[in-house]
Amino acid sequence: MDPNSLNLIKGAAGAGGGSVDLAVAHATTPFISVYPWDAGFGTKYSDPSTLPTGNGIGVAFSPDGADLAVSHAITPYISVYPWSSGFGTKYSDPGTAIPSNGNNVAFSPDGADIAIAHASSPYISVYPWSGSGFGTKYSDPGTAIPNTGQGVTFSPDGATIAVAHYDSPYISVYPWSSGFGTKYANPSTVPTSNGFDVAFSPDGADIAVGHYASNITPYIVVYPWSSGFGTKYADPSTPPTGHGYGVTFSPDGTLLAVAHNTSPYISVYPWSSGFGTKYADPSTTPPNAGRKPAFSPDGATIAVAHNNSPYVSVYPWSSGFGTKYSDASTPPTGVGNGVAFSPA
Repeated sequence: MDPNSLNLIKGAAGAGGGSVDLAVAHATTPFISVYPWDAGFGTKYSDPSTLPTGNGIGVAFSPDGADLAVSHAITPYISVYPWSSGFGTKYSDPGTAIPSNGNNVAFSPDGADIAIAHASSPYISVYPWSGSGFGTKYSDPGTAIPNTGQGVTFSPDGATIAVAHYDSPYISVYPWSSGFGTKYANPSTVPTSNGFDVAFSPDGADIAVGHYASNITPYIVVYPWSSGFGTKYADPSTPPTGHGYGVTFSPDGTLLAVAHNTSPYISVYPWSSGFGTKYADPSTTPPNAGRKPAFSPDGATIAVAHNNSPYVSVYPWSSGFGTKYSDASTPPTGVGNGVAFSPA
């Protein structure tokens, strides 16, 4: 999956092979819940001593697994903690504050930068990141994002940063090298409405955008990527049934998952330079709108954060959904907005 959704593994990933951690950002206190994961939920880790201050929206682990970031709805809009099988003392807030709701967060693949998409101008803020915390905020992009930043990710090689946002062109992509380069030209066929989430394929050859579409399909668009947008791939023959709130590729790049707001709330497709035939829906679907999907590092598990209790649903994955795992004994306390597994 996208490396910005990953963290430290404590053993070999996957069923029977050791544990990873599973983090869920959610709408009520403590706003972030983290569990050991080993073919099922372990006992929830203790909450951080300094909680995020509001609705947890986005969550990301640093690539080396040493830090855990949560974007949220009340100032300072971003909280980052050292992570080592539990929360450390929260890092100091950035010197130049984020101006409004933190809608999503991503670390660069080398862990040297942290990006937050947010609800007011400049809609994206990026800072150097180190073991000392936030550095001085980078200058805003020369070509501004036009409205609310919703999703953000770096390309696997770290040379590109992409932001899904409100208002046309709904996706903006920039070269990245310790700062924003000149914005790439918009795709010739833009998404049909507000962009909610964005993901690069693991090889960096494709870029997917989940979007709102005023009840007009396809809710997901994917483009070839090579220092610019290629011609949009054909839409899936069976598109998602509602707004594409979250999108991710599997770690090997052979699957594309979309979380959306109408039943079955999660759709997964084979991916190989285009959409294959949608996999059958899980026998036990999430109970309401899917907000964000995530694959485990070995691709053997898929998690979906969603509206309505238990707020996160997790399934084995092997050429399709297996039987849903039992819910956490201490589930998240409100709407699941973001979810992330730790990395191998």
